[in-house]
Amino acid sequence: MKKITKQTYLDWYENMLFWRKFEDKLAQVYINQKVRGFLHLYNGQEAVLAGSLHAMDLTKDKMITAYRNHVQPIGMGVDPKRVMAELYGKATGTSQGLGGSMHIFSKEHRFYGGHGIVGGQIPLGAGLAFGDKYQGSDAVTLTFMGDGAVRQGSLHETFNLAMLWKLPVVFCCENNGYAMGTSVARTANHTDIYKLGLGYEMPCKPVDGMKPEVVAKEMDEAIQRARRGDGPTFLEIRTYRYRGHSMSDAQHYRTKEEVAKKQEEDPISYVLHEIYKKKWATEAEIKKVDKKVKDMVAACEKFADESPYPEKNVMYDVVYDQKDYPFLPHKL
Repeated sequence: MKKITKQTYLDWYENMLFWRKFEDKLAQVYINQKVRGFLHLYNGQEAVLAGSLHAMDLTKDKMITAYRNHVQPIGMGVDPKRVMAELYGKATGTSQGLGGSMHIFSKEHRFYGGHGIVGGQIPLGAGLAFGDKYQGSDAVTLTFMGDGAVRQGSLHETFNLAMLWKLPVVFCCENNGYAMGTSVARTANHTDIYKLGLGYEMPCKPVDGMKPEVVAKEMDEAIQRARRGDGPTFLEIRTYRYRGHSMSDAQHYRTKEEVAKKQEEDPISYVLHEIYKKKWATEAEIKKVDKKVKDMVAACEKFADESPYPEKNVMYDVVYDQKDYPFLPHKL
């Protein structure tokens, strides 16, 4: 694994803070109806992404996830201005404004969505890994899902084939405790989600998802196993979301006291504490980072605000149409 250094922690602080403030800004503009539809925010789960990115080889490894997907592509290298523009439905967005909140995508940066169907990305992630193995690449695909998605049958079908074919994929369950609004304890007869891997003899374990260095270590081990050709791993990364499932979530399933208690484990505060404890930055230097992040978010908002909406014909330009498609009659 790449060494975790002073600069790693400083980068983690800046990146994680930017992701948090980026999402906070989206919550604000959503209330102003600049962003429409569903909006699922990543607040509280930033250490999962920070640790994962540290373990990945961003020149070849891939990532696919569900609909809580705004900051992952930013971490993979996508311009955050284009991500925010996509959420605004603007022509300068990652999919010309046609994807919106749940469908951020960048083939260039190997980020394959953004999927609105619960668990729909799980077999697709294995498919990406199958493609790499077929082509002789040693790239690895990280396939993320929430704790609610592991109740889908497609997970079990995918696990079976991934183990059978020793696919280079890491399955990562970001267990934030409540799926859409129902606790893990109420949806299964055990709360150790990682044990689902045991039935397939897939290496599996729980991971503390509130500390990026812990995530990085376990993710590196899983990635290296996949890259060697030894097949998949299933990691249950235990984390917590500080906001509701989506902006319309009233959160009646948990108390404010519970959320406040969990905020004592805030991964951003944890990283900042480590920086101060090891005297890697002064308060003045951290304030400069805070200001830089604030300015970056403001630049994203300005770009999205000033970008044009796509022309109506764009909706039709991207609809697949092949006159001589061989499996359909040409005259109905």
